[in-house]
Amino acid sequence: MKRALQLLKMLGPLKWVGLVLVLVGLAFNALWPAGQVLDVEGSARVIDGDSLYVAGREVRMEGIDAPEGRQSCRRDGREYACGDEARKLLHRLIGGGQVFCEGHEIDKHGRLLALCSAGNVDLNREMVAQGFAVAYGRFREEEKAAKGGGKGLWAGEFTPPRDWRRERNIGL
Repeated sequence: MKRALQLLKMLGPLKWVGLVLVLVGLAFNALWPAGQVLDVEGSARVIDGDSLYVAGREVRMEGIDAPEGRQSCRRDGREYACGDEARKLLHRLIGGGQVFCEGHEIDKHGRLLALCSAGNVDLNREMVAQGFAVAYGRFREEEKAAKGGGKGLWAGEFTPPRDWRRERNIGL
């Protein structure tokens, strides 16, 4: 410790400020468990059927993949805006209430990957159960039931959102 203080005296006053900031950062990291991501809670603004802003933080709903906002699908021989329908469903499920998202990691685009709920509604699960998102690593049983019941996207023809993005070179 004595040696560190001697070094700091040699560095001058401006270096003290930098060192203090580094030490504060190290202390924060020591108190924050490695890999843990903040959960978010608050009012939400829906972006599309699997993305939203909660308390100002962009959240990607984990384990599901909903149609993109501009994506169209077919039902009863007609084209319809399935991406818009997915967004509207998520908005209705939230119902203007507070949203809680349990974050698990940050994706390559800086979005929080999370499982979200509004009141007693598991939003990720419900989007798949109502057929307006496909399972993506989770919620396979809900997808199977939606598909079997011809709900949402499964009531007609659609290109899986991942394939739709790939065909258009959209790297989301």
